[in-house]
Amino acid sequence: MAVSYNALAQSLARSSCFIPKSYCVRDSKQISRSNVVFASNDNNNIALQAKVDNLLDRIKWDDKGLAVAIAQNVDTGAVLMQGFVNREALSTTISSRKATFFSRSRSTLWTKGETSNNFINILDVYIDCDRDSIIYLGTPDGPTCHTGEETCYYTSVFDQLNNDEPSGNKLALTTLYSLESIISKRKEESTVPQEGKPSWTRRLLTDDALLCSKIREEADELCRTLEDNEEVSRTPSEMADVLYHAMVLLSKRGVKMEDVLEVLRKRFSQSGIEEKQNRTK
Repeated sequence: MAVSYNALAQSLARSSCFIPKSYCVRDSKQISRSNVVFASNDNNNIALQAKVDNLLDRIKWDDKGLAVAIAQNVDTGAVLMQGFVNREALSTTISSRKATFFSRSRSTLWTKGETSNNFINILDVYIDCDRDSIIYLGTPDGPTCHTGEETCYYTSVFDQLNNDEPSGNKLALTTLYSLESIISKRKEESTVPQEGKPSWTRRLLTDDALLCSKIREEADELCRTLEDNEEVSRTPSEMADVLYHAMVLLSKRGVKMEDVLEVLRKRFSQSGIEEKQNRTK
């Protein structure tokens, strides 16, 4: 079971993650980038530093003082990159909320985005059950890979084994984002004349009335699984239909699922009533 720093350090502050920014400042006069410098030396801040140190002490660093750190997109679940961290790098990540690693080749800390501005903004940090690997959970400001790809993982081993020639970059996508990718391809193809019967997705993409009618129809069928007490297996089936047709509409509107999930995440700490009142008319 993974353990969250956020869960372990809830007593540090009431902030949703890590140490409140108001408690930490960067001391430009100090050589080490990883030191957390508190705004004052009162007992509360000393206690905060002690708890951070205690968390770092619990990591099982290897014989070189390192541990593996994986950056993951909090909204899409995409694995963005892997690096190594030492105590200072993890401390810097906690205080700055920017994904920071340790370069083994240069023997120095580096923050992802310090040259490209494609930072990974950290919302939480998780450690695994053995306490020897770490997940940085956050939102990227842009492509993570130096090649310009969204993530550093875009080469499928099975594709390489099954084909003589690589078929191009293929991001490691979850089921939901694989579907989004397929819909996006159908959207691109819909602008090109086609012979024969078009696919269902292409028909939906080129007929707004049909698309909207199907979303309403599938939503009604989903509700009927509850109202008519249908077999439980019918509910995920109808929900899959609703989700698919809704994602086609999102594609038509140029909206990504990542945008939708970001909205949901931001609503976690807000009541539904308050959220509706704050909506822009």
